[in-house]
Amino acid sequence: MADDYSINAKITTEFIGTFFLCLTICISAAYGLAGENAPFAIAGILMVMIYAGGHVSGAHFNPAVTISIFIRGACDRSEVAPYIVSQLFAGASAAILASKLIFTGQLENSHPMEAFDFSTMPLTSVIASELLFTFALVFVILNVATSDSTGGNQYFGLAIALVVLAGAMTVGPISLASFNPAVSFSLSIVGKMSFTDLWLHLLPQILGGVIASYLFVEING
Repeated sequence: MADDYSINAKITTEFIGTFFLCLTICISAAYGLAGENAPFAIAGILMVMIYAGGHVSGAHFNPAVTISIFIRGACDRSEVAPYIVSQLFAGASAAILASKLIFTGQLENSHPMEAFDFSTMPLTSVIASELLFTFALVFVILNVATSDSTGGNQYFGLAIALVVLAGAMTVGPISLASFNPAVSFSLSIVGKMSFTDLWLHLLPQILGGVIASYLFVEING
């Protein structure tokens, strides 16, 4: 159980999981090395990292998830800030590594994503996409990974990864399908979205997670 591990073990696990999630997103999607298969690469790395780190930290790998799990009452207040700092630092580290050491612009078969111009897309579409699928992601996480009625299941990692896969394939062309402030931060660092546009991701992501938390509590008591 996560309660058996120190805070250092937990934030290290959060760093590792978030780092590899963001690294995979930057290389496979932002830099286009996986082409249309990028959503599968992203869902795959998320799933295995959840199974690897779930017993240590809860495998949040997402500030919106950490905030939502805290609201639900399954994360100590003292862990919220360290988790979020670790996740954001992991996203930044992954973006820098991807841009400076791995992707040089000379790799064959790469199709780098153009910098996303949100001015070409209705703001309501971007905000709704991030809010709705972050809601879906958090709602699934709360039900398969924090609920007593589903405790001990072995499908939690797959269920969570499939939400991300579905979201990426559904609204990726609309909002970049981040559903995660750490991912949005890393995409900004590699130049795929402007820092001034970050609010279009961060606000609906946090709001979607918060709504999911309160609905989970309302439904489950």
